Amino acid sequence: MSPTKSREPGKSPEPVKSPEQWATKIGVILAVAGSAVGLGNFLRFPGQAAQNGGGAFMIPYFIAFLLLGVPICWAEWTIGRHAGARHGYHSAPGVFYAISGKRVWAYLGSIGVLIPLVIYMYYIVIESWCLTYAVQYLTGTIDLGTDPSHYAERSATHFANMTGLSQNGFVYAGNLHPSVFWCTVVFIVNFTLIYFGITKGIESFCKVAMPLMAICALVVLIRVLTLGTPNPELPDRNVINGLGFMWNPKGTATDGVWYAALLNPQTWIAAAGQIFFSLSVGFGIIINYSSYLRRRDDVVLSGLTASSTNQFFEVCLGGLITIPAAFIFLGAAGAVGGTFGLGFNTLPVVFLYMPGGWIFGFLWFFMLFLAAITSSLSMLQPAIAFLEEGFNISRKKSVTLLGLISTAGAIYVMYFSKDLAALDTMDFWVGTMMIYVLATLQVILFAWVLGAEKGRQLAEEGAEMKLPRIFPFIIKYVSPTYLLIMFGAWCVHPDNLPARIKSLSEGGVPLFSVGIILAVLVALLGMTHLALKRWEARGIQEVL
Repeated sequence: MSPTKSREPGKSPEPVKSPEQWATKIGVILAVAGSAVGLGNFLRFPGQAAQNGGGAFMIPYFIAFLLLGVPICWAEWTIGRHAGARHGYHSAPGVFYAISGKRVWAYLGSIGVLIPLVIYMYYIVIESWCLTYAVQYLTGTIDLGTDPSHYAERSATHFANMTGLSQNGFVYAGNLHPSVFWCTVVFIVNFTLIYFGITKGIESFCKVAMPLMAICALVVLIRVLTLGTPNPELPDRNVINGLGFMWNPKGTATDGVWYAALLNPQTWIAAAGQIFFSLSVGFGIIINYSSYLRRRDDVVLSGLTASSTNQFFEVCLGGLITIPAAFIFLGAAGAVGGTFGLGFNTLPVVFLYMPGGWIFGFLWFFMLFLAAITSSLSMLQPAIAFLEEGFNISRKKSVTLLGLISTAGAIYVMYFSKDLAALDTMDFWVGTMMIYVLATLQVILFAWVLGAEKGRQLAEEGAEMKLPRIFPFIIKYVSPTYLLIMFGAWCVHPDNLPARIKSLSEGGVPLFSVGIILAVLVALLGMTHLALKRWEARGIQEVL
């Protein structure tokens, strides 16, 4: 690769280093799919579906997938490859600057570094929980007693002891939280892999982890689907009814009709939010990963394949395991709960009832660990790319610096463990709200700044399939309208923005956590300002 003339006459372009590139097409597809396949596929999705109309939830879910998920994924793949292969930029600020040519977009792009960086700070903690449970099942050290009437209580107590849910600090009941040790182990694994880079680190690991994850999930799924009716005294708790509880369209106890869920705005908000969460849309990850593609590497079929792979893990595996298994052994009451409730309280009880449960418990939590680590790796790369291209920092130094920053964030999350206050606050403001904001910015950048028609032409360079003819219209008008409506409805819902603003007025951990987020954002804006001086000196040159 060699740089051509800068777009700005008289400027002396700075040489562009040859970036890393994906070694294989399947490697980048598995890496992007791995960044999307995570805890949300196996825990969050089943819970959202069960609580929002069951099968009725799938209607707004697939509408959001077609009108938001896939179009925005294609847009992210396209602008990432264009900015990386043609102009040598790989971080969100650099990509936004290369596409627009405007400083303001570089500053807006800093959100694409903020989101994965902050999410990593608490996601790595949850990742350590998964590894802890996997090891406990493998070694037989998880003990919930022998009295079935106390299984649920002891499971909740075990989770609280492991995470320090009842008090702040690193010591609970006189012992160090197990998650502290395992979080250290997970940190070492993550940063070892990320140190080796795109090809030798992320791609090589995902080529092994994704198939292994699928095998673990399929083994657990087969066991669930062959459970039959474990308790003859409760004939209604069988596999068919368990699947029905998850997938049959249903209304609430008061309305009784399945289509009532479609008249509830919260169902549509939940469906759109799940699509963003599960596909990693608006995370700033896809544009970073796709920026390492070659100029004529396919993005249309690859993007669709990565999205479809994620949906397979979510709908066909996550949707057929968690809720049906909980229903079979615990009934309808046990099959409903939040992400952590289902994953770390309910399922351990299910494995106690299940013959050979310790084996399937290990496979389940090891699978969750693999899903989490393929996602956490993807959260590190955008910040590393920003440090490397913004300040010409070597990979060794950028990994070290990022390690120190993310370690401080994770320590903060673990210390303020009571009621998961720090984790929950950071997840709301960054892992939910900011994702909507970045996704909207990316749609505007692609459809209105770059141009929807030009974007379509760029996407189809080297493509093995054409984009649908209606794609420019959808990405220019339908997707942003849909986004703004869903985001507006989400903001005004009393359980969302109004409740969070009220909690901030009360001070404490939520307010301090938001202060940390703002401090990181300000620091990134300042760093983007400094990086822009280097980028403007070289101009937005084209790399051949």
